[in-house]
Amino acid sequence: MTITAEGLRRIAEFYKVEADIRGCAPGQRLSARHARTAELVAAFGDWLQEQRLRVSAKSRLGEKLAYVHRHWDGLQTFLHDGRVEIDSNSVENLIRPIALNRKNALFAGHDEGGKAWGRIASLIETAKLNNLEPFAYLKATLEAIATGHPKSRIDDPLPWNFQPSS
Repeated sequence: MTITAEGLRRIAEFYKVEADIRGCAPGQRLSARHARTAELVAAFGDWLQEQRLRVSAKSRLGEKLAYVHRHWDGLQTFLHDGRVEIDSNSVENLIRPIALNRKNALFAGHDEGGKAWGRIASLIETAKLNNLEPFAYLKATLEAIATGHPKSRIDDPLPWNFQPSS
């Protein structure tokens, strides 16, 4: 088995534990990680060190192993706090639509058009994050502004405060 394949196999073992404890309370996750994952991570660290000795530091694989070594403490953060996920995938999935909308703004045709697109895209994505239907949210908010929503209550139509009228 290649070094890469063996490394991925070992990492998959961490993810099996995470799949079992997903949705549990932070204390339960931390206990499970101490009981089931900590030993796997320690063995993985020892294995990585052995591989670093076998592979040229100047090779592409050697550079990757050195990177993991430099970030080893941070990679273990999830073992010390049950609130921390093993990776940042959930956050990345949450912000991906925002990043895609930002890229779409590049085709707005003009700097001011791009800024306007960015503002609208931010409102749309923030509405989605707050479980609002974006069109209905924007329509109600723009209608409220057009009909004289008071400036003193500027926070009311923000997506996290928005109360749709029935």
